[in-house]
Amino acid sequence: AEPRPRAMPSIRALMRLAAPRPPRADAVAEESPPSSSSSASKPAGAGRRSVPPQQQQQPQGRAYPLRDFPGSEAAALCGAFRDNARWLLARWGPVGASPGPAARRAFLSDDRTGALVPVVAVEVLAASSPAPLCDLCRCAGWSHHWVSKRSYHFIIPADADWDRHFGTDALLGRNDHLLHGLIHCNGFGHLVALRGRDGGSAFLSGHDIMDIWDRLCSALRVRAVSLVDFSRKQSMDLRLLLGVANGETWFTRWGYCLARRCFNMSTSTYATALESLASLHVDHLRSRHVRRVVTIYRRLSNKPLMTVREFLRCLLDWKRHEAPLTPPPVKPCSRLPFLLPKPCTMKRSPPCKRFEDVVERLNCRFSKKRLVNAAEVVVEKLLEHGNDAEMTRQAVRDAARVEIGDTGLLDFVIKSVGDTVVGNHVVRRLHNTATRVLEFSLEELEEPVQMDVEVQNTRPAAQWPSAVDVERDLRAVYRAMVEALSDAAQAVLDCKHWVKCWGLGDESDDQLRFLVEWRPQPWEAAELTRPLPSGEIIVVPVHTSIGELIIQAEHALRDTYCFFEEFQAETLDGITGEKWDPVVLGGAESGDTIGVHGHGADMETGLRCQGGLDTWEVRCVCGAQDDDGERMVACDACDVWHHTRCVGIADSEAVPPLFLCILCGGALLAAGPILEEALTLAK
Repeated sequence: AEPRPRAMPSIRALMRLAAPRPPRADAVAEESPPSSSSSASKPAGAGRRSVPPQQQQQPQGRAYPLRDFPGSEAAALCGAFRDNARWLLARWGPVGASPGPAARRAFLSDDRTGALVPVVAVEVLAASSPAPLCDLCRCAGWSHHWVSKRSYHFIIPADADWDRHFGTDALLGRNDHLLHGLIHCNGFGHLVALRGRDGGSAFLSGHDIMDIWDRLCSALRVRAVSLVDFSRKQSMDLRLLLGVANGETWFTRWGYCLARRCFNMSTSTYATALESLASLHVDHLRSRHVRRVVTIYRRLSNKPLMTVREFLRCLLDWKRHEAPLTPPPVKPCSRLPFLLPKPCTMKRSPPCKRFEDVVERLNCRFSKKRLVNAAEVVVEKLLEHGNDAEMTRQAVRDAARVEIGDTGLLDFVIKSVGDTVVGNHVVRRLHNTATRVLEFSLEELEEPVQMDVEVQNTRPAAQWPSAVDVERDLRAVYRAMVEALSDAAQAVLDCKHWVKCWGLGDESDDQLRFLVEWRPQPWEAAELTRPLPSGEIIVVPVHTSIGELIIQAEHALRDTYCFFEEFQAETLDGITGEKWDPVVLGGAESGDTIGVHGHGADMETGLRCQGGLDTWEVRCVCGAQDDDGERMVACDACDVWHHTRCVGIADSEAVPPLFLCILCGGALLAAGPILEEALTLAK
């Protein structure tokens, strides 16, 4: 018998497939809480009392265990982010009736501290937002993305604000949150702020907050999250400190990788700069303090600690150590006992004396008070220049000359202050063999100078460093490393944009996932000034037909982007067959990119791309061709943007009222003689 031809589904049937289906009765019964046995025995309507809507108590928010957030149900979600976010926020409680965008709230219970941490989600509509375009997308290299209809702000307020009520507008305007993450409904987001115990939290560490954020993004199937690493601690940039010590930054533990480099810095340049700093020999650093304390850590750790990476790792590990009850053992001498010298004691003078004691023995016309005050001024100028940094004698004299008018007094103090103790610092003076000039530097006074010290022939036991000592030594190594290789350190600091990408996850279930990209018509493509972004994710069952896939693609684009508010899909690229044929028989596999043709894209709207409708151009001398978030200036002749640092304008300087790039300025200089000749002929 001949096979019976399949009938093509009608347009009405396809529209029914696209419409949201009402929940089944058995599904509603499963979601409703089961009634107790006592209430089930009562007749219907018995014991019930109608409560006015204004007297019904609204739920304040769902509670989750801190280390299980956002729950096992959210971890089993398989849809796109736009659908998963709606599902999750529908189960959270509303945050009052404050003006502004809609907000939902949940709580995280910490079994260790007993704290109840609030998590607030604010949904912002682009059509009603005063700033619908995202500057973070522009700096992350996503300025060509379509403007999403909705954006979700996930916020953990500061500890002091957990019991306070803020309006959503005021909540979004604060900058002291422990966590602030922004995710657009297309699945691309940004980690705006993260603060742990160093940021003022008494209950959550930075590691705990980052775990919460990472689990939330993974459960909701976020596509990509970017961040700008500006984290600092004790005046040290952590991306430089941890990058040199561990070869990776703090965010690398959660899968974040280098996304884009400022000033067109390449990945190989970044890796080379890190390796140069890490392999720098400790004994080659110019800081005397570092060369002195490294001997102590070598003795205590029994490690050579030859490179900067080894020393930084030792210091970072030492911060978690506690001082033992007994001092560390001293290694015995390997020489034979009869070769050891006889025990003896001797008196030695201290290596430096206090400046007050030195001036008492000097015969000069200046009083002791004036000499001490002048020495303190010299120390202040050395501190302003930087601890452990050398200054020439002339530089010290010029800096102190501003406050000391008597040049004779100043020259006498500079001549006498070398290798003396002034306040809590030791002033060192040495002769630079390379430049053949005198240089001064400062060292912190660790302990009072003893006048009489008994020196034994045995090796002295090393003193166990405290946490304050380790922090001080860590800063000293960091400063000495930056001073030794400033160009390499700046190259590492210029790499601050990081991103984490999540895959489609189509191997975790039996659903089909496709990336749907809009295929513009020729006249539409002529009006586009930016490249097309990546497609939107749609999730469909395995038995979906091509006609149903067209409807799902249209619904995904219209539901996600302002640009496709009235878009109507017609055909698909990448799949062959009729509309009633299954997708799996059309040659497409899960994870493929499918083009969709149609009409109705709003070419007149200003909410098209995150970068706006401006056709600005970046063509810096460093090679950058896109906005990377750094300070820029536009040429007044050609309107091309350049980094201010690349054209010689410091960050502390104001942009000049008239700026010409190298090409325009060179052309103007070349045309100078021609203009002069033309003016001469005209006269």
